[in-house]
Amino acid sequence: MFIKRFQLGLLHVAVAMTLVPINSTLNRVMIKELSVSATLVAIMASLPYLFSPIQVAIGSFSDRYPVWGYRRSPYIFLGLILCVTGVIVSPYVAFLLVQNRGLGIFLGILAFGAWGMGYNLASVSYLSLATEISGEEGRSKTIATMFIMMIIGIILTSITLGNMLEVYNEAILIQAFRVVGLIALVMGLAGLFRLEEKKSAKDESAEIGFNWKQIYTMLTGNKQVTRFFWYLTLLLTAILGQDILLEPYGAQAFGLAVNATTKITAIWGVCFLISMSIGAAVEKKIPKMTQAKIGGWAGIGAFSLIVISSLILNLSVFYSGVILLGLATGISTVSNLSLMLDMTTTGNVGMFIGAWGMANAISRLAGNMLSGIVRDTVTVLTKNEVAGYSIVFFIEILMLISSLLILRNVNIDLFKKQSEDNLSFIERAAIAGEG
Repeated sequence: MFIKRFQLGLLHVAVAMTLVPINSTLNRVMIKELSVSATLVAIMASLPYLFSPIQVAIGSFSDRYPVWGYRRSPYIFLGLILCVTGVIVSPYVAFLLVQNRGLGIFLGILAFGAWGMGYNLASVSYLSLATEISGEEGRSKTIATMFIMMIIGIILTSITLGNMLEVYNEAILIQAFRVVGLIALVMGLAGLFRLEEKKSAKDESAEIGFNWKQIYTMLTGNKQVTRFFWYLTLLLTAILGQDILLEPYGAQAFGLAVNATTKITAIWGVCFLISMSIGAAVEKKIPKMTQAKIGGWAGIGAFSLIVISSLILNLSVFYSGVILLGLATGISTVSNLSLMLDMTTTGNVGMFIGAWGMANAISRLAGNMLSGIVRDTVTVLTKNEVAGYSIVFFIEILMLISSLLILRNVNIDLFKKQSEDNLSFIERAAIAGEG
């Protein structure tokens, strides 16, 4: 099982490491060095998450119909190829945006869209496979292994990019993205090798099919599922919404160079890894619901420090906020992953994992759009670029507070009680969908 967990971790690392150059380094270069509108950058960065609804469809379909005898691997492979293609092509698109805005936007839609489709295809498939391979008792250990490997991968990717960009120019940036893409491809293929066992041509244990209305009915038919979905969406919108702004914020508020802002992700990643490890270690002593609340309040403190840092022009306070944000994200991740698995019924793993993946993608979409549009609007109104960032971070504080209020009404035991008769629940959803 150790080898299977390691391979699943390689898949998680491969997909995640393609996100680092696109959502961190390239965003900063486009906004600061190329002077591209933050709103346009946000739109480009958000394109991948427009495909998020397909996670539920892919999860539900692959639960029932294997491809060449495999339920997950074909989707993971296709997703990996699209992610790698997107990361390699994206810097060319960024530079083209400055020279030819119309053509750059068109090719940007293709490049970022390819990455987004790949992300959705791969992530729901390998998370579903991880849940199936591990069994109920081994899920937590598998997920912890995957995410620890992912964070280490993100840290190493950020450090590597930072070192390669000590001297910034277009050729070096393109080469750095190409290196990351090729490494991700090799790691992903190694992770896929003999990972999944072949299934029959059709899984007879999941005969009932679902259309969109039926899937929607299943996900909204349980109030606990609905509440948890919106809790996750608000929390992740706040925490992930800073992705496209934190590095350009460091550049414009404190004058940090490209290699210095790239390493912000590494600092965040180290803190994420530390808090996630601690959270996993004390899970039996501190309830997961309590850990989730701690993570939310820590996030509020982190964004508060980041806002204050620009007001007093103190770089140490800024880095303190980044460190606390990493710690908050780590403790939130380990607790919410456990809650997510508790809110997943064994009869429909792919569909529920797809739903939580869709919440993640919707959050990134909303967070990116919020960040770009609000930052640009406030900058235009106040003639102060730093003020635009600060308002975004303040809105994210309010979203974290709202998510904690929703969490108070989420009851895992009640969800399990309402989902005990899973077949009857599925049948009710199917009947409602046909009505």
